[in-house]
Amino acid sequence: MYHVIIILLIAIDQTLKNLISSTMKLGETIPLIDEVVHITYIRNSGGAFSILQGQTAVLILIPAVLTAAIIVYISIKRKKAAVPYLLALSLIAAGGVGNLIDRVRFGEVVDFIDFRFFPIFNFADICVCCGCGLLLFYMVFYDRRSNRN
Repeated sequence: MYHVIIILLIAIDQTLKNLISSTMKLGETIPLIDEVVHITYIRNSGGAFSILQGQTAVLILIPAVLTAAIIVYISIKRKKAAVPYLLALSLIAAGGVGNLIDRVRFGEVVDFIDFRFFPIFNFADICVCCGCGLLLFYMVFYDRRSNRN
């Protein structure tokens, strides 16, 4: 089940990125709600918030190792670990692989979601952030409760 979720999220991410990069010019912006949310096509050669600009090898190696480890871990623990925990890891892995595909193909990541008050990001970034949020929620509320028993 978790591998299917990962594959589905990667497919959504790559479909959106291909749609944006094939129909828009680099730097082009389309307002959805003017001055609130736009679709803006950019490419980011750095990590989150453009850190490690131009460090493509590092930005490929570290996520490749981490996402591979997460996927192996999910495969091993899929019947024993809690669903929210494995779902969180699946979201993180999907986002990591989605951006990793871009880095290997282009040397940079396609970003397009633009809230004007925040750096431009993509669907894979949303997966990673939601996965981290769910993981934090799980660790704070669920994991503590199960450790009390």
